[in-house]
Parts: sequence; structure tokens; C-alpha cells
Amino acid sequence: MAKLLRMPEVAAGGTEAVLSAWLVEESAGFTARQTLMTIETEKAVVDVEADAPGVLVMTLVPAGAAVEVGAPVAVLADPGEVVDDLPATLAALGVGGAEAGAATAVTALSAAPDAPPSPVDPVADTAAPAALAPAVNGHAGGRIFASPLARRLALEGGVDLATVTGTGPGGRLVRRDIEAALRLGQQAPATEQPLAVTVAPPATSTAVAGGPSADPLAAYTDVTHSRSRRAIARRLTQSVNEVPHFYLHASCRADALLAARAELNEGVDIRISVTDLLVKAAARALVIVPEVNAIWTEDAVRQFSRVDIGLAVASRRGLVSPVLRGVETLSIREVATGVRDLVARADDGRLRQDELEGGAFSISNLGMFGVEDFSAIINPPQAAILAVGAARLQPVVDDGALAVGQVMRVTLSVDHRAVDGALAAQWLQAFASLVEAPIRIFA
Repeated sequence: MAKLLRMPEVAAGGTEAVLSAWLVEESAGFTARQTLMTIETEKAVVDVEADAPGVLVMTLVPAGAAVEVGAPVAVLADPGEVVDDLPATLAALGVGGAEAGAATAVTALSAAPDAPPSPVDPVADTAAPAALAPAVNGHAGGRIFASPLARRLALEGGVDLATVTGTGPGGRLVRRDIEAALRLGQQAPATEQPLAVTVAPPATSTAVAGGPSADPLAAYTDVTHSRSRRAIARRLTQSVNEVPHFYLHASCRADALLAARAELNEGVDIRISVTDLLVKAAARALVIVPEVNAIWTEDAVRQFSRVDIGLAVASRRGLVSPVLRGVETLSIREVATGVRDLVARADDGRLRQDELEGGAFSISNLGMFGVEDFSAIINPPQAAILAVGAARLQPVVDDGALAVGQVMRVTLSVDHRAVDGALAAQWLQAFASLVEAPIRIFA
């Protein structure tokens, strides 16, 4: 029996995702556990597998489209089942409503055998049959028919819907129409432009999102927010507004740590980085002070028995924090291999959603950029993050005598709801002692 495949909610609280690619062709069969499509959330790429064998009758959404969670993306059938009347099947499944308007739109899309049918708008409001009624350039009787996503993009980009030609079912305005208008530099009248900027009275200038300003006095370019950048902004704002941060600072002698790294890297293929050693040291400190390996929930402080550590990665797609699992049980070379794998897949956008969740603790190392000291923002729902600066040669005192040593400054940001100051201080003390005597990291 024919049924709908809907966009799953792969990220907690997610409202939409991008359908990156179809991995099964229309009319082709598939087996249980075979990947049907790849979808992209704000920070991860997820393969969607089939629960049971079947046939992909028809795709309703093209690759590259943003789709609301729960919206239909394809029609599936049982193995060997033949679906002859697609318009009737779609109407029976409630795609676009069961009204005549939906059937008319589907029939029109499949009327020309020599041209592939245009897909159903992935973010169409399926609860409103009038959305698929015939229209001219997306307008009918003074109304403008547009998907919610198209309206939002038009508002953000200052596009006048009345000037855009719709290419969706029945002339409906969809996402690709607004994006095309933005590329062409179309924008709303001055009274509706949300991005108007006053430069000097009485002159004003308005920049189209993603393009340079038309005013020569205003030298700027608006770079349209990516999905990843919006997610980063939302989570960091949530963290600063909702999590009561406090900060502890320490300076660690890094001479022994750097010497241990050099020795570990002699004549081996898998190179150990300073970050690898710091991840292992942080995990060992969490074993020594397990109360810090915890997060705040509304009902309890949840303490973890396994040490999972997040890594703040500045990937080409934006800031992400993949989590390395069970660090306390891994060898230093296993840590190095795991860290490199996560960083590489973060750059390629191939992290799974589950790899971005969990853990109570993260590390952000900016030492390779020459940063000496900084404070990091906690990644909710985690309760702490360690910011690591560069190791610098500085005057130090050894046994009462002045000397020169490598000093590394670190700052621990802590959620005061889950971890008290004294506990955090004990953890930082344990961590610093491990950095200065790295043999104890592997004990």
C-alpha cells in the first residue's frame, strides 16, 4: 500500500532540514536499512534509511530543497506494488489536500511526457488546498500564493512578492523563486525595505542581502546568514542568557608536556598534537574529580560515568563541537585518530547528529593562532568548557631561582548551577598538575 515518506526530526527541536541528495531513483526498489536520502541539519549530515523493503514511487521534493520537519518528501510502495494513478494516490494520501485543486496541479505537472515534472513545493502549506489553485505569477484575485519559507526569505531579503514569478504548483512562489530574485537584485519599495541604513542626513542607502551597498559612502557588504551561522548565534545567545557562567584562570608550566609530545612523535605515523594531550589530561582530571563531569537538568544534576569531551572546531562550515566518546578508556593514539577524524568530517560537513550531542565538558584551543588567553562560552547543555592559550616562553621561578619556561594559560568556564566554585577549582588544580607532570595522564 502506498504511503508517504516524511522529513524526520533528526535534531532535537529542529523545524526544518535540507534534503541534500536522493540515493534511490524513482520507480527503483530498495531493501531494509538501505539509505534512501541524505539530509542536512544546521550542523550535521544524516543518512535516512528505509525501515522495510519497498519501491520509491515518486519524489515530491528535489535535492537541495529546505523542507519542514514532518512534510512529505516521497511516495513509497510495497515491493512489487504498482501505482498507476499518481494524482489519485497523492489525493488519497493528502498531499496538497484532497480537493480538486491538488489533483489538477498534479495532472498538469505530469501532462508533458517529454519533460520531467516539477516537484511539489517542499514547504507548501498542505493544510490549505487554495495554495495549489491556478494562479498567474503566483497571484490570483489580488492574493499572492507563496510558501511560508518563501515569504520569510522575501521579508529577510527585501523582495517584493508582487514582482516575482512563481514556478511552484499552480504558479505558487517557492524558495527557488525568491533566491533567484535575490540574485537578480530585486528588492521591495523603500517603505518596505527592512535593511535601510542612514549614512548621513538626508542621504540613505539600502543593501540587498548578500550584495554590496548601492551607496558609495557606505562601504559594506551583507553576507547572508547560513543555517550554521544562525544555529551558532541562537545557541550562544541561549548560553549567555540562561547559563550563569563563572570563570577560573590558571597558568600551567608546559615544558614537560611539550617534551612528552616530542618523544611520543619520534618515528611514528600517527602524530600527537598538544590538543590530543590536553583532551586526555582533561579526561583524567574528570576521573579524579567526577563531580565536574555533570550537567544541569530541571530535576537533578546528572553525573556521567563515562567521559565524553567536546572539541570546539572552527570548520569551513562554521563552529561545531563534535564529541569524542569514552576518552578515559582511549590510548593517546586512539585519541589522536579520533580527533583527526572528527575535525576532517566537520570540514566536509559529514558529522552525524549524534556526534554533536552529549558530554558535559568541551575544550577550545586557540593556541595555534597565537592567542595567549581567552574565555569560552559554554555549549549547552554541557556544564564547562576549557579555553587554552598558546604556550609562551616567560620568566619563571624554579626552586627560588629565576629561569625561562613554557607557560600555558587556561580559563575554565563553568555553569554554576551544576558545579560549585570549589569543585571547579579542584578540577583545574588536577588538570594543571597533569599538564606539568604528563606521565600521570596515562596512569
